[in-house]
Amino acid sequence: MSTTEALLKGVRGLLAITRAAAGICLLGSVAINFVNIIGRYFFSVSIPWAEEIMLFLMVGCVFTGCCAVAWEGRQIRMDVVIRMLPPKVCELLTLLSELVMIAAAAAVTVFAWPVISQLAAFDERSQAADFPLVIPQAMVPIGYTLMALLVAVRLMTRRPSGGGHADANS
Repeated sequence: MSTTEALLKGVRGLLAITRAAAGICLLGSVAINFVNIIGRYFFSVSIPWAEEIMLFLMVGCVFTGCCAVAWEGRQIRMDVVIRMLPPKVCELLTLLSELVMIAAAAAVTVFAWPVISQLAAFDERSQAADFPLVIPQAMVPIGYTLMALLVAVRLMTRRPSGGGHADANS
């Protein structure tokens, strides 16, 4: 097995894990919301911590789900004008855009870790659920780190013709 094949196999595994985590977070949020609605409207009892935990689960869903988006190169871009340029210029600007995304993700990660460390050191917790805030807050730099890694791998493994990137499902 070549290095590229091994790398792509690792990417497929990572994407399977992050997609599953995003799905579990989304399903958990929907389940809590459903139970809270039933409790509120049929039994006049609501779950006091439901809103907080649903918010934390949505943060987890977004920052684990962004990995697949980054791998497929489907992040939001302002590329209407770029797509009208000649193919070589378009390819160069697209590469520059990807490199800027990696740099921005690295910057977010670097600046987020001191905050995460402080949340862990002081054992900061949410008000209603008494949930450790370090967990949902850590999803931000973890998600950005994985996005940067996946974009870098996509750039390293793309076809020489510039015809896209290696398919995660192949």
